[in-house]
Amino acid sequence: MGCARPIDGKAAAAALRERVAEASREFSRKALRKPGLHVVLVGDDPASAVYVGAKEKALHKAGMEGAVHRLPADTSEADLLGLVGKLNADPAVDGILVQLPLPAHLDEAKVLDTIDPAKDVDGFHVVNAGKLAVGKEALVPCTPAGCIRLLKEERGDLSGLHAVVIGRSNIVGKPMAQLLLAENATVTIAHSRTRNLPEIARTADILVAAVGRPEMVKGDWVKEGATVIDVGINRLPPPEEGAKGKLVGDVAYGEAAEKAAAITPVPGGVGPMTIAMLLANTLTAAHAREGLEPPKL
Repeated sequence: MGCARPIDGKAAAAALRERVAEASREFSRKALRKPGLHVVLVGDDPASAVYVGAKEKALHKAGMEGAVHRLPADTSEADLLGLVGKLNADPAVDGILVQLPLPAHLDEAKVLDTIDPAKDVDGFHVVNAGKLAVGKEALVPCTPAGCIRLLKEERGDLSGLHAVVIGRSNIVGKPMAQLLLAENATVTIAHSRTRNLPEIARTADILVAAVGRPEMVKGDWVKEGATVIDVGINRLPPPEEGAKGKLVGDVAYGEAAEKAAAITPVPGGVGPMTIAMLLANTLTAAHAREGLEPPKL
């Protein structure tokens, strides 16, 4: 194992959740109600059920109201859109999150675009994506927003640093690049079809891996002294029947730690920040809907 400093996402997330809980109490005092977050879960995907359970627990701990709407896997698109419409119209609901992935017969883009952009605490609506792209205030996807917080805590000012983002999804890669640009970093977006990907990765002061391929980024892809943010969470095949496969990121941690100055572990790095940022987004949305100045978190 190398000398890279592990970036403690658990500790950063716990500190942010505490600030959110405090700001939540202050909001309740002013607005005479608690911030409201509602989560919609369709089907019985095991990973989604775990994520949703964690979100439900976190929202109540943060002093928020909310509910999880658990729908069967064969729910029709009309019924799902109807539920989203009801939540849009409910004044007690500040944030709506539809857990992805949805069953194959449902149109994810259509469902996400039905959510009121002011309640889109996942930051996936085309209106929020467009605002982020042109530098306006927007609800930002939780994972990249959490990554930026970890980076700023680790490196301070990001101006002029070269960031390479490996991955171009609408959920992480693209918004991550936009947020880095907003911090005055110089940004390269790379992906699975990028030529000479290891060479490009080696130019990065900040290397963000968000490709969903276990341990794809090797140690010799990492520049000496870089900060590595590993967004991936992948379960390797189990070593034997009945056992659980090991959780790993998109970066070969042991190898990368030999070169990097700091790196997020998997688990315990980016993951905890995603839920903390969801709570922060809900609080921001609640303040905006009540015409209150959002708290500095």
